[in-house]
Amino acid sequence: MATAYDHLPKHHEATQSEKLVITASSLGTVFEWYDFYLYGLLATIISAQFFSGVNETTGFIFALAAFAAGFAVRPFGALVFGRIGDLVGRKNTFLVTMGLMGLSTFVVGLLPSYATIGVAAPIMLIVMRLVQGLALGGEYGGAATYVAEHAPNNRRGLYTSFIQTTATLGLFAALLVVIGTRTLIGEEAFKDWGWRVPFLVSIILLAVSMWIRMQLSESPVFQKMKDEGTTSKAPLTEAFGQWKNAKWVLVALLGAVAGQAVVWYTGQFYAMFFLEKMLLVDGATTNILIAIALAIGTPFFIFFGWLS
Repeated sequence: MATAYDHLPKHHEATQSEKLVITASSLGTVFEWYDFYLYGLLATIISAQFFSGVNETTGFIFALAAFAAGFAVRPFGALVFGRIGDLVGRKNTFLVTMGLMGLSTFVVGLLPSYATIGVAAPIMLIVMRLVQGLALGGEYGGAATYVAEHAPNNRRGLYTSFIQTTATLGLFAALLVVIGTRTLIGEEAFKDWGWRVPFLVSIILLAVSMWIRMQLSESPVFQKMKDEGTTSKAPLTEAFGQWKNAKWVLVALLGAVAGQAVVWYTGQFYAMFFLEKMLLVDGATTNILIAIALAIGTPFFIFFGWLS
């Protein structure tokens, strides 16, 4: 019996349209990760700006807790926007999550500090961080699904590996902007007001990524299901309410994804915090060292995607 998945592209060389899908989806997701990772890169400065009402160590712990808040809500973002994507389509969901991420990041660059408005400053910061987490939770899985639904059946690992690299490239892009701003205006000015610049730049990236994503069409699989009236009416129930599906969700979540996340964030962010806080390496040098490490490791995502 024919299914919607019979409409997936079969073995063939990548067409120009498919290359556009990979490029546009990857660029948009790079910008999302850029926004999400800025906070982690600037946690030391943010702790001084928004948590200065307590001692330095406690303030840094609070800043890291706010960083973690974005991770805590990512699963909820995936559930909410994943359901929307299954009901109304991938493309429109992309635009919503991207808009939320870009605007919340831009707002962080405008927030007054603790010295200006007191405890309201960290509260607003945490709210923006929660919005970022929700948006990224919906964006990342949606982008991988969108690309997979365009990919030939012998290239899905390779095609979706470009989405996996976006996390690294987004962090790399954020590092370059931070390093460039620090170099241009000097460390003192950067700590005073220049830290806002990378956040404010996100509005330009938002405009570019929204324009790119609007050039894309709906995924062929979803469009075919929509035309045939076979789209899911209860995607969450189908995914989690049936054990045969839910068990694979748990395997992926607690097996592959959990381990990968621990290794990734330990290797990048804990290494950075250790350099700054324990070894007392200055912020600019720390950023450069992390950028070098990322440049070395990024090609392996593509290689193992191709190998799969």
